[in-house]
Amino acid sequence: MMIPAALDQLSPDELRQLLVQSHAALQLKEQELRQRQHKIDLLTFELAYYKRQRYGAKAEQWPEEQRLLFAETRETDLTALTEELSRLSAPETPRTLSPARRHPLPAHLPRTDIHHEPDSTHCPCGGSMQRIGEDVAEKLDYTPGVFTVERHIRGKWVCRTCDTLRQAPVPAHVIDKGIPTTGLLAQVLVAKYQDHLPLYRLEGIFGRAGHAIPQSTLAQWVGQMGVVLQPLVEALKAELLTYSVLHADETPVAMLDPGAGKTRRAYLWSYSIGALEPVRAVVYDFAESRAGRHAQVFLDHWRGTLVCDDYAGYKALIADGVTEAGCMAHARRKFFELHTSHQSQLAAVALGYFQRLYALEGLLAEVSAEERQSQRQAHATPVLSEFHDWLMTQRLRVPPGSGTARAMDYTLKRWQALTQYLRDGQVPIDNNWIENQIRPIALGRKNWLFAGSLRAGQRAAAIMTLIQSARLNGHDPYAYLKDVLTRLPTHPNSQIKELLPHYWCPSAA
Repeated sequence: MMIPAALDQLSPDELRQLLVQSHAALQLKEQELRQRQHKIDLLTFELAYYKRQRYGAKAEQWPEEQRLLFAETRETDLTALTEELSRLSAPETPRTLSPARRHPLPAHLPRTDIHHEPDSTHCPCGGSMQRIGEDVAEKLDYTPGVFTVERHIRGKWVCRTCDTLRQAPVPAHVIDKGIPTTGLLAQVLVAKYQDHLPLYRLEGIFGRAGHAIPQSTLAQWVGQMGVVLQPLVEALKAELLTYSVLHADETPVAMLDPGAGKTRRAYLWSYSIGALEPVRAVVYDFAESRAGRHAQVFLDHWRGTLVCDDYAGYKALIADGVTEAGCMAHARRKFFELHTSHQSQLAAVALGYFQRLYALEGLLAEVSAEERQSQRQAHATPVLSEFHDWLMTQRLRVPPGSGTARAMDYTLKRWQALTQYLRDGQVPIDNNWIENQIRPIALGRKNWLFAGSLRAGQRAAAIMTLIQSARLNGHDPYAYLKDVLTRLPTHPNSQIKELLPHYWCPSAA
C-alpha cells in the first residue's frame, strides 16, 4: 500500500494525532447515521400502522361523520410520513417514482396561459435558434368559488446549425409535478385550519365550484404541506424563545383513539411573545395530555417571565428559574362572577380596585417599558397596597368555604405573581392576550370535533401557528401562505426568517 507523500512527511506523533482525529470523525458520522436510522425506523413503524388502518380489516364501526374525519386524518398522516421518510432517505437512496396516472383537467374550466421562454435564443455556436414546439403542464388553480387552469407553456428552441436544444427550466414547486397551484394549496389550508372545515365538506364545496377534488387527494396535499411548512414553524419557535416575556395557556381538544373506538382528551398549548412587545407571534403545541412536562420540553432552557394562570403544570418551570407573572383578569373574574350571581357588595368593592388598576394600564399602553414601570410604581403600587389590606381585613369576617372567601383566597394566594407586573414594565397585567389567541381554536373544534391522531394534532398546531401569526400581523392568511409556498422551494434555508409572518413582505408581482 503506497503512503501519500503528504502523510510520508508526517512525524509519528502527527500521524497518531491524525489517526485520533479520523477515528473521532468516524464515530461522529456513525452516531449521525444511527440517529437517522432510528428516525427512519420510527417513521417506518408509524407508516405501517397507518397502512394497516387503511388496508387491513377493522372491527370498529364508526358513525359516518367520524369515519370521514378519520379517513381524512389517515390519508394526511400517510402522506406526511412518506414525505418525511423520503427526505431522510434522500441522501442515501434516491427515490425512483413511476409517473402518476392523472385524469385530464376538465375542458370547461377557464385557462390562463403562462409562457416560459429561455432568457436567450442565440446559440453559442453563432447560429440562430428556431422554435420547434413546446411542453404544456396544467395546474389547477382556485380563487374562492372559481376554478381556473394555469397552462405553463415552455417553448422549445433548437439551433439548426448545431442542433442545440434550449428550453426554460420547469418552475420549482412545493409539490413536484403536482397539479395544484400554491393558490389552491393555500385555500385548502385556510379552509381547514382557519375556517375549520373538514376535508369532506371542502370536497363538496369544490364540487359546486366545478371540479370535485377527492377527499383523499386533499388529505395528501395537507400532509405534504405540513412537512413543507415545518421549518418555518421551528424558526418562529426559536425566535419566540429569544424574548424575555412570554404568555402560556392551554385548552382541551379531543383526540381519536382508534384502538378504543372513542376519543380521549388531549391539549393544545399556546405560547406567545409578551403582549407589550412590538412583535406579534403565537406558537401552538399539541400534546397528548396536560402534564407540565410538555411545557418544560417546549420552553427547554428558556428562562424569563411567564404570564400564566395558576395551573400546577407550570410550577416545575417556576421552581427551575422561570419567573411567574399572574393574570389579574383571572382574579377579577372570580369577583365579577360573584357580583353577577349574588350582587355581593364586597365583590363590588373589589371590582372597584381592579377598575382603577386597569384604567392606569389603558393610559400606559403606548409608553416605553421604563416609563410604564415608573408610572406603575407611583400609581398602581398604592392601589394594590390598599387592596391587599382590605382583602386581609375582610377575609377575617367572611365565613370559610363561601364564594367570597374563595375569591379572596385565590387573590391572596397569588399575590406575589399578580403583582409581578409592577417590577417589570414589559410584563402585562394579565394573560388575556394569549387567551384571545386560543379562542378561535376553541370555537373551531365544534366543527372538526376531534384530532384524528397525535401527528394530525401536531400538524394542525403548526399550520394554525402560521395562520394566526399572519393574522396578528395584519396579513391575509391566504395571501401569506400562497406567497410563502411559492417562494419556499427556492428560498435559502439560511434566510428562512424572512418568511416569518412578522418579517414577511409580499414578493413583487
